[in-house]
Amino acid sequence: MPASAAPPSRRRRWLRWLLALPFLFALASILQVVTLRFIDPPFSAFMMIRQFDAWASGDFGFRMAHDWRDLDEISSNVPVALVASEDQNFAEHFGFDLKAIEKARKNNERGRKVRGGSTISQQTAKNLFLWSGRSWVRKGVEAWYTLLIEAMWPKRRIIEVYANIAEFGDGVYGAQAAARTYFRKDASQLGPAEAARMAAVLPNPKRYSIARPGPYVQRRAGAIQRQMRYIGGSGYLKQIE
Repeated sequence: MPASAAPPSRRRRWLRWLLALPFLFALASILQVVTLRFIDPPFSAFMMIRQFDAWASGDFGFRMAHDWRDLDEISSNVPVALVASEDQNFAEHFGFDLKAIEKARKNNERGRKVRGGSTISQQTAKNLFLWSGRSWVRKGVEAWYTLLIEAMWPKRRIIEVYANIAEFGDGVYGAQAAARTYFRKDASQLGPAEAARMAAVLPNPKRYSIARPGPYVQRRAGAIQRQMRYIGGSGYLKQIE
């Protein structure tokens, strides 16, 4: 058999697979995002990691609290509080708030303690599909997923998913689980003060408590309520219809 007709070497086969991996990842991620545009995710990557962490530590009795609610079954105060607290340019940006990122960078250079410039779209991408961390690889994958959900989901779907997967306490995910756990009521009944307190513990619900709000959470919740009124209260949601 001529040498040119010989089967490709193992090295070439591996090279082909390596070259194909980015395309396979892109296709799989697109299918993920398209599917979750119409199907409510039963869990997020962060939920799965938290469950595995509990098992790894020997806590086999650990149970997460999570109960999906469509956006029209959640008090409008919740998404408004999340936007007021996390991302007031949510309705306008394409997934990345460049002004907020630049402001965070400058303040960090000066040694000030500020929150990062992540948008709700970025946090949704991270919580739903990825893992925590600060590596450039994770940031790159987060940016890719952020672009996908911004391109394929309406803003209303993004805030709906975020309100259902955000962690409001250790193992407590989503507005409904938080409402039942901390206020003994349904998410549809949450008032502005309660929604603001929930938003105030983000993005560090293991450090700050909804049930026992310290001075920081109380001050921040008050500020969020003021910002909720500033952006238009429940009327804000008309901007993302």
